[in-house]
This record gives sequence, structure tokens and C-alpha cells, in this order.
Amino acid sequence: MSRPVSRVLTLLELLQSGGVRTVAELADRLGVGERTVRRYVDHLVDLDVPVESVRGRYGGYRLAPGHRMPPLMLTDDEALAVLLGLVAGRRTGITAAAGTAGETAAAKVRRVLPERLRHRLDTVLDSLTFTTAPTGSVAPEAAVLLPVADAVRHHRPLAIRYTGGSGGSSGSSGSGERTVYPYGLVAHAGRWYVTGRDLSVGADRTFRLDRIHGARVLPGTFEPPPGPGPAERVLAALATAPYRHEVTVRVRGTAEEIRARLPRSVAVVAAADDEGEGEGEGEGEGEGWCRVEIRAERLDWLPGLLASLDRRFVVERPDELRGLVADLAGRLMDAARGTAPPRG
Repeated sequence: MSRPVSRVLTLLELLQSGGVRTVAELADRLGVGERTVRRYVDHLVDLDVPVESVRGRYGGYRLAPGHRMPPLMLTDDEALAVLLGLVAGRRTGITAAAGTAGETAAAKVRRVLPERLRHRLDTVLDSLTFTTAPTGSVAPEAAVLLPVADAVRHHRPLAIRYTGGSGGSSGSSGSGERTVYPYGLVAHAGRWYVTGRDLSVGADRTFRLDRIHGARVLPGTFEPPPGPGPAERVLAALATAPYRHEVTVRVRGTAEEIRARLPRSVAVVAAADDEGEGEGEGEGEGEGWCRVEIRAERLDWLPGLLASLDRRFVVERPDELRGLVADLAGRLMDAARGTAPPRG
């Protein structure tokens, strides 16, 4: 690389670090005269890099927003951070880029990495193991994510076209355009959600961004309501979503102790109005009871979950769950005695 070109790129890197840089400072860093600095700035402007001149005693040059991305100068550590972030984001489903945008962005950065840096990156990736399986979720489209985020930040109404999981035409899973007062964006378990007030039904709703097929910000503003934050609203919505079974169980202990073992996206925990059966007997004497509500498509995993709480519990509904708990208890007793369950 010729020396002037190298210095122009160094100038771009200095400006990308942020703030206003005086001509004298830039001349000192580049080892050239101030007139040469101004000539290098002209080169960047000719390349459509949005360099802005700032007048005054502390004036100089700074980068301004442009109509397109300028060449990006990254240090070795910054380039590694960007690529590892793209890999982790794609693995967890959190990368907000539709289609192959994340992959093409990573490929562009890799292509311009020095060979020594590519080797360092390959060493990290070859030795890296994730404890969770790759998510199969679909990242939201930028055309959806950006207007939703803009509406959330500026408290503006949002018009969306939404198709629920069942493709129905009513309730939170309905299809068609609706107007929403968006409270916040939430990323959870590899998916993106927006929670807010759905004006078409007059109730709070949670929408998956990958099921929104169009979003536009509307005129006007609204005031977000007090109360739970967006993340807590999304978790509560997931825990109370309609499923095949509605389970209610009373569990001995405080709400805080039980919530520590049951994620908010799985169960709703609240102190019970009554003290439950056998209050004051045996272990846990003096403790209260909590009512736990869980929505589930299947019941077979719940006995193990309830047993893992290691606390007294009473199944209120459904009756089928009581039988599954008894079956698990029998298998555990057989295992403790070292006997095999009867065949057939």
C-alpha cells in the first residue's frame, strides 16, 4: 500500500474513533503538515465518506451520518469481537438479520482479515463448544425490527400485519392489520417479541416479530402505563398462553423460593388465600402455601418438575396429573428398593 493511501486510511480510523479531531492533532498523529491533512480529508469526501468540518476555536473534523456505510477500520480485537458476536448471535437466534445477512457480513469481514488474524479466529472457533443446541428460530426482518424499535423508543402507535401461530382471525393469534401501542422489545429464548396495547381488542398483547409481515409508525404519541417492564410482561404472557391443559398446584413455601425454581415463562406463582391442607404438620411447619398455575400441551414432564421442587405440593387440577405423579412416585420407590417394576 502506498504511503499516502495508508495515511488516508489511518485518518479514517482516527475519525471513526469518535469526537472532533483538530487539524493540528491529526497532523501530529499522521506525521504530515496541516495542509496535507486537509488534502487527505478531500480524498475521503471524494470517496463519499461523510467528513464534516467543525468551525471555531476547538473546531476540526468529525464523521457525520452518511447515506451509506463508509469503509470501516477495525483493530484486531474489534474484528474478532464482531465475528464472534455474529457467530454467537446466529447460534442463539438473536442476530437481527433476515436470511443470510449475518453470514455475508461475517464473510466480508473474514475476507479482509490479515492471515495471522484469520488463524487466531479459526483457533477460537475450532476450540469453541456451545452447551446448547442451535436454535431453529427465525430472526426478524430489518424492515420490521427497525420501525418497531423506533415506535417503542418514541412512544408512537404502530400499525402491524400479524399472523398468529394458528392463522386464526380473532384474539391474539388473529390475522390482519391492527394498531398497537408498543411498550418494549424483548429477546427471549432465541425469539424477538414486542409487547403492547392492541387497540383492536382493547387489551395487552405480545407479538412475535417473525410473524409480523409489515410494520409502519403512525402519527401521534402515547404514554406507556406504569407497572411491569416489557420483559416481565412477555414472560407472563408466555406463562399464561392458551394450551391444552391448565394446571393448578399448591406448593409449600414462599413465592420467592418457588419462583427461583420455576421460570416466569413457565409458571405463574402467587401466595394462596388459604393455608392448604395439613398446615403446620411435619417439615416446613409455619410456612405458607403458594398457588402455581402452569399451561401445558402435555402433562408427562410435570411430575418430574414438581418433584424437583423438593417441597410439599397438592395437585388441584387436572385429575390426570395426580395419576402421573403417583406413577412417578411408584417408580421412585421401586428404584429406592432396588426392585424392577412389574412387566406388562
